[in-house]
Amino acid sequence: MNIPQIQINQTHAKIGMESPKGQQQIEQPQAVLDLKQTPSEMSITTTKGWLTIDQTEAWASMDIKPISRRIREWAAEGNQDVLKGMQRVSSEGDELMKIENSGDPIKSIAKRNYEGPPPSFNIGFIPPQFSVKMDYRPDTTNIQFTEGGVKNNTRAQKTRISYTPQEVKIHMQQLNSISLSVVNQEI
Repeated sequence: MNIPQIQINQTHAKIGMESPKGQQQIEQPQAVLDLKQTPSEMSITTTKGWLTIDQTEAWASMDIKPISRRIREWAAEGNQDVLKGMQRVSSEGDELMKIENSGDPIKSIAKRNYEGPPPSFNIGFIPPQFSVKMDYRPDTTNIQFTEGGVKNNTRAQKTRISYTPQEVKIHMQQLNSISLSVVNQEI
């Protein structure tokens, strides 16, 4: 005997999914460079050193003199000799005026005028100590330095980012269904 049976057929629902990949693009533009440099400046000024050597007295001590100095010395010496001569003649005249007093003034005057003082001699070619005069002014150096600089007006560019997010698309690929049927049914 066949018993009727209910047969249930069921199909399940199916979900379909599509997921295209997202995209990200990053672009970094180069920075805009704007640099200005002012150069440093340096100036150096120097004054030369100066050495002065005066040998006039050293040469004069060795009897090597310029003619202008010789003339001055001769003039001064002549004046002194004239004054000495006037004094000598005056004193000799006074002696001769008193000839009646004792003594022989003519003989003593002649002897004095003939002999004179003993000659003196010294080594004349060695200049005396410190007769050469030296004067030295050292050189000077002046350094002026002006520092330069850098003006930096560099600007960074913003990063360009483009992003497409990933999407998920869901759809029903197959609907669910139930079907009932009776099997083995005899009528």
